[in-house]
Amino acid sequence: MQIRRKNFLVLGGIAASATMLAACGGDDSDTTDSGGSGGSDAGGASDGGGEETGEGGAPARADADLVIWADEEKAPALEASALAWGEENGLSVAVQVVPGDELQANFITANQAGNGPDVTMGAHDWIGNLVQNSAIVPIQLPGDAADTISPIGIEAVTYEGQTYGVPYAVETLALFSNNELTDVPSPQTMEELIAAGEASGAENILSLPVDESGDPYHMQPIYTSAGGYLFGRDGEGNLDPSDLGVGQEGSLAAADKIAELGEQGVLKNSITGDNSISLFTDGSAAYLISGPWALGDVRAAGFDFTVSTIPGFEGMEPAAPFAGVNSFYVASNAQNAGFAQQFMTDVASSPDVAKAMYEGNPLPPVNLTVREEIGADDAEMLQFAENAESADPMPAIPQMAAIWGPLGMAQANIVGGADPHSTMESAGEEIAAQIG
Repeated sequence: MQIRRKNFLVLGGIAASATMLAACGGDDSDTTDSGGSGGSDAGGASDGGGEETGEGGAPARADADLVIWADEEKAPALEASALAWGEENGLSVAVQVVPGDELQANFITANQAGNGPDVTMGAHDWIGNLVQNSAIVPIQLPGDAADTISPIGIEAVTYEGQTYGVPYAVETLALFSNNELTDVPSPQTMEELIAAGEASGAENILSLPVDESGDPYHMQPIYTSAGGYLFGRDGEGNLDPSDLGVGQEGSLAAADKIAELGEQGVLKNSITGDNSISLFTDGSAAYLISGPWALGDVRAAGFDFTVSTIPGFEGMEPAAPFAGVNSFYVASNAQNAGFAQQFMTDVASSPDVAKAMYEGNPLPPVNLTVREEIGADDAEMLQFAENAESADPMPAIPQMAAIWGPLGMAQANIVGGADPHSTMESAGEEIAAQIG
């Protein structure tokens, strides 16, 4: 589970390194070799040369009509449906594996060199950095997209008024309750959750990763309910990096609430991405805030549980966690741009690929037909999908890279007893200095 948490927190470093790669004209001296590469073929496509690598340690481009790059989890889930699509259209398709923590930077570098994939998969909050590096191009969603794709999916892939990706799945946070410890499975306020957690007799009221260096991703519902925000919006509704919320009045109110929860023992630095789920599954916590990736472990624990919306503070704002939308993008230097655009149109208009990917890598789908189909069999996954509609898309602007470290450390220090206002204000100053 720690790996998945890092998928969000390393984005700042990836964005920064990718931008530097662009500035260096594709110099790969600062990148790390990814090791072996994976590949699949249809209609005679090669597998990318086995162990051959291209720019920055990425796999050498396969000899295929359509080449797609994806990480270790998503490539196997995509492979069968992508190859079937290729067969139906008389095209060879290769799905190549690039490690998730290297995919964005390697894609930018290989695309600049002209030997990258035609399509890549990645989180929606890559978009700002990819656009800044001229690595992807806008795409046209089908006219009925608003009727077939959930609102959060469309919102997430829209950047500065243009659509840059085809969304297929969304991840967000929810509240898990151990119904054998508490008789309040869906608390309506954070105060009700705390009271029920105390009454449960569990060692921990709430298992939420804090660690010694913080976890702004998991802390976001608490931060937003208490009035905190990261970036404001301009007159056109776009995120405005000049309107930084960290260090401002709302974030100070959030800092006070975080300090209060720390004093009460609701939030603890000893709870981390490594142990947060296991503390819940072994009965040491009445409640857990986590994502759909925790479902397997929680189900395996064998006790009755409920997945519900994360409650906010009484009389304050609703708790709004981040939503991360997984999407397909067309490379700006795609060797076969026409095939790439055709693939994007077909994936967006048909639920087949989304359904196949769900079966191979279960994540809450944004395709409404697939969502309806899974809802009858998996109520918890459906709850995550519904929660995502009231979540905030992870900011896709490049300036988000400056947020993670300072805000996380500030939140962790406040939980540990540091002065909430001066600590949060210092974090705001540090972030503002990085943004410039």
